[in-house]
Amino acid sequence: MVGPLDTATETGRLLAVQLLSPAFPTGAFAYAQGLEWAMDVGAVTDGASLADWLGDILEYGTGWSDAVILSLALRPDADHAALADLSASMCLTSERLAETTEQGAAFSRTAALLVGGDATPAPLPVAVGRACSGLAVSRAEVIALYLQAQILALVQAAVRYLPLGQSEGQGILSDLTPTILRLAARAADACEADLGGCAIGAEIASARHETMETRIFRT
Repeated sequence: MVGPLDTATETGRLLAVQLLSPAFPTGAFAYAQGLEWAMDVGAVTDGASLADWLGDILEYGTGWSDAVILSLALRPDADHAALADLSASMCLTSERLAETTEQGAAFSRTAALLVGGDATPAPLPVAVGRACSGLAVSRAEVIALYLQAQILALVQAAVRYLPLGQSEGQGILSDLTPTILRLAARAADACEADLGGCAIGAEIASARHETMETRIFRT
């Protein structure tokens, strides 16, 4: 016999899924974190090289940095204004800064209508943490949903650019699930000292993307 659902937990989980869905109106489809340049120059050409690129972003780049910032923003004593400054300082290129601030502002506007919270613009991981901090959902779960949404957006960018089908793209995302869950669990208890990364290729791609003459993504 199936027992009764914990209404608060299940409501919070469904709302977290809604807030972190790729369909949530942040304009995520327009951004690619420099991946467009990497595909244009042949650094990412197929499913295997895309999987490697995305895995490195998760482990060593914006994935890990955003996960830690989000974790800090989810805590009851979080100073969201200070975390917004910290999150902005982690952006090494103007496009990366524009991406996280523009998506964060769009997220904040709509999320405030759903959770009744602060609509002040903030970098995306801070805005997400602020909106989800009152939900009856674990930090690790929110972080995992965030990372999955971020990687899915990049997979979809690659599907639009490369000869890569939707099925292969979904397979890549599925294969990265253990990495996402592991990093989410690790980030859930992380502190500021755990911030840092070395995805230098991704940062170079983001900087080079700024000067591309023809492009379909904003970053």
